[in-house]
Amino acid sequence: MKIKKYTKIVVIVMSSLFSAFGQGSKAVAVAENCQAMCKANTSKKALLMHSIEKSDKVNPNSSTAEMVWVEGGTFNMGTDDYPDARPIHKVTVKGYWIDEHEVTNAQFAAFVKATNYVTIAERPLNPADYPGVPLDKLVPGSAVFVAPKEQVALDNIQQWWQYVPGANWQHPTGPESSIVGLENNPVVQISYLDAKAYADWAGKRLPTEAEWEYAARAGRPSTKYYWGSELKPNGKWAANIYQGTFPNNNTGEDGFVGAAPVKSFPGNPLGIYDLEGNVWEWCSDLYRDDYYNSTVSDNPKGPATSNDPEEPGVEKHVQRGGSYLCSDQYCIRYVAGSRGKGETTSACNHLGFRCVKDK
Repeated sequence: MKIKKYTKIVVIVMSSLFSAFGQGSKAVAVAENCQAMCKANTSKKALLMHSIEKSDKVNPNSSTAEMVWVEGGTFNMGTDDYPDARPIHKVTVKGYWIDEHEVTNAQFAAFVKATNYVTIAERPLNPADYPGVPLDKLVPGSAVFVAPKEQVALDNIQQWWQYVPGANWQHPTGPESSIVGLENNPVVQISYLDAKAYADWAGKRLPTEAEWEYAARAGRPSTKYYWGSELKPNGKWAANIYQGTFPNNNTGEDGFVGAAPVKSFPGNPLGIYDLEGNVWEWCSDLYRDDYYNSTVSDNPKGPATSNDPEEPGVEKHVQRGGSYLCSDQYCIRYVAGSRGKGETTSACNHLGFRCVKDK
């Protein structure tokens, strides 16, 4: 999940038959569009939400194993770098447990095995949501980053994001891809609804964005990055982000051109890993671009309604941390205090989550 303005990403890009991710103005494209993902329209969202059944199977092994206790406290939340993260304001949170790393493929597989859960990206599409599209083209899938062969202008994300039939958490970039051997990688192609279903089963919940940022700051003074003031402390990359020329040439200088196994980079002072870069992480808060103008200071849970001026009427939730596709040339949402956003039923191959648990 860097700001300079917001570009619109439209629902699903099924070859030439779908409306592809919309492009915003050239001036607003730089840095704001870090979370490109397939958007679903309201009727599809309503249908998918209705189709989800609450699982009555609770993880019998739910515990605080592989979680870190975060003592409650007060901190300065937000950043002046981006309009939707202003103003910086004091926030107090209660203590909570947080996963020490992002939910992995192995952990999500255990959930699916126990509940037979089917993710949004794997579910059939409703023809009523796509009038005029041939039925044989209505194939389940999701958004996938596909690097162009040459350098391109950064004002049209359709040049590197594609809707790929068959892309889902087990096949992150399409049917030919696999998570075999990647059990310790963060699970991706996860929508907000998928993440919430997992958290409910595990006896946990998704973090509020205040809890997420408080854990990322780990009691340290406010700095440009969660890890400090320098992009490369002691000449080493502190997180899995994009190096090279975006979007066509990722040099992988930090050791990875895609998602890295969890805990591949140093943890923060609390022993929490990958809170910046690697994959975007869902939070429980609904997204409003103006929320920080009126947010409560005591254990905020987010606004009652969602609003993104670029896509009015589309329900979105907050995402945090940026991803391996965040570049200082385009998307730098790994900057401390910055925010991301995503439509409730949307997923892509750089989007995952972690959970928290109350005491």
